[in-house]
Amino acid sequence: MKAAVLFEPKTPLRIEEITVSNPGPREVLIRTVAVGVCRSDLHFVDGAYPHALPTIPGHEAAGVVEAVGSDVSTVKVGDHVVTCLSVFCGHCEFCVTGHMSLCIDPSVRRPKGAPPRLMMGDQPIAQMLNLSAFAEQMLVHEHACVAIDRDMPLDRAALIGCAVTTGAGAVFNTSDVTPGETVCIVGCGGIGLAAVNAAKIAGAGKIIALDPVPEKRALAEKLGATHSIDALSDTAADQVVEISRGGVHHAIEAVGRPQSAATAVKVLRRGGTATILGMMPLGEKVGLSAMDLLAGKKLQGGLMGSNRFPVDIPRLVDFYMRGQLDLDTIIADRMPLERINDAFDELRQGDSTRSVITFA
Repeated sequence: MKAAVLFEPKTPLRIEEITVSNPGPREVLIRTVAVGVCRSDLHFVDGAYPHALPTIPGHEAAGVVEAVGSDVSTVKVGDHVVTCLSVFCGHCEFCVTGHMSLCIDPSVRRPKGAPPRLMMGDQPIAQMLNLSAFAEQMLVHEHACVAIDRDMPLDRAALIGCAVTTGAGAVFNTSDVTPGETVCIVGCGGIGLAAVNAAKIAGAGKIIALDPVPEKRALAEKLGATHSIDALSDTAADQVVEISRGGVHHAIEAVGRPQSAATAVKVLRRGGTATILGMMPLGEKVGLSAMDLLAGKKLQGGLMGSNRFPVDIPRLVDFYMRGQLDLDTIIADRMPLERINDAFDELRQGDSTRSVITFA
């Protein structure tokens, strides 16, 4: 198969011929149909986060099952599936206590000494985030994918694998927004826009979107934001506090910058909660001041929207099919695999929402 391979950080990906192993007992071979280009991939491509090399990035994907291992029970050949990087084992403490997105059990990967899932000639290729989706095929553990309604367009379904699961999950699961509560979304990329849309579905009262790009603020309003503010304004946080009459109940940071996290804390009302979704530089820290603590403010992370993806992803598909979840607006461009480096260049500029790599 063809795949986009990263050999060194800060260098363009190269399209190479890759050999995929046959599915093991609990593995699924998927023909990739569409992959969203997420900023999380860019962190690895640009070297901000380390990873074994060479590797194939890509983790926001949808496709069709081509083959299954002997012990697979959750999907079958021909199923349309969305993949999810937070593959779960189903038996560790995190899984059995309902925190599946935190599972890191090694049993979902091939054991040491086993043939690798991906090879380039005689060189093993490290699988990124359990998926490596910038490729014509993916070989994954059965708990890294879930079957969905076959009427769902797969180029839109791909976004559910990360951006929507993360952004909407931050609203539905991590923050548990109650109807009527006020929400501020800091950053209106794919994840932030999904959070805006989810806040509308959840029945939030005021939904305030912050972003420096006017076009993104306009998209946020189309997706349900009641107010939008230029994030670069010196008075942005004060405007949020004024609009929400004392601060918001929930602030969701979807950028990955310390300044954005500080803004998320600043716009909270007493007792409010800030949820940080963005991948910040590894040396950064986010905190609460003594006065924030005395005011009962809370700060939390939200890995992959605290998802239970075998349940959440089909529900999100249903939201789209019923016209409540607007994925069409989030997609800025569709392009072939050969243009993957163009897609990353667009991400670096920060002006567009989501590019999607599509396979014929």
